[in-house]
Amino acid sequence: MGDRERKPRRHSLADSAELVSDPVQRAELESANALRQFDHGLEIVRDYLDPERPFRLRPSHILALHRVALEGLSEFAGLTRPADVRIGQSQHQPPGAHLVHELLEDLCDTINDNWHKESALHLAGYAMWRLNWIHPFTDGNGRTSRILSYVIMNLRMGAILPGAKTIPDQITENRTPYFQALEAADKTEQNGSADLAKMEELLEALLAVQLDSAIDTAHST
Repeated sequence: MGDRERKPRRHSLADSAELVSDPVQRAELESANALRQFDHGLEIVRDYLDPERPFRLRPSHILALHRVALEGLSEFAGLTRPADVRIGQSQHQPPGAHLVHELLEDLCDTINDNWHKESALHLAGYAMWRLNWIHPFTDGNGRTSRILSYVIMNLRMGAILPGAKTIPDQITENRTPYFQALEAADKTEQNGSADLAKMEELLEALLAVQLDSAIDTAHST
């Protein structure tokens, strides 16, 4: 394990009702669920690329993505957290559990109301930051925010983006810039809005790498 993996990082501090205690078995299931969550995200994209079926983000989309990620790992898979939570290695204190449902509705409304007003980078950045800020789940907040952001970027751009080095995969490989972008936005949050400049810069850089990987594939023999 490298130095990067040993560094402390942002993570939920909550009673998680884990169903699997063996670390090897848990890691294997997390990996399998990550693939299934990504596939489910692309299913959502395919469903709504049809111009006759305009996309509107719903809390049910977010809960379904979370359920796939935590299925078999937690009793709270697909469910919002029943109590307050803290985030390790972060100055941000998420809102109380009693506010989560309303805040998820507000997140969806903001995305939907600004769908044609804001860029793909801004909407994807907002979704990634805001879901982490709400921190609606006992576990799996980051995983769900990253695939939600990716779904929104693909749909807003009107296509399934090519490239093997996808944005979610790149963040998983190196979470530090992602954590830094979240913290930068958290510090500017006011009434549900935040300065997302660093988040948008990060997503733009990651998107460039993903599209470059598609070009490399096109050149390969």
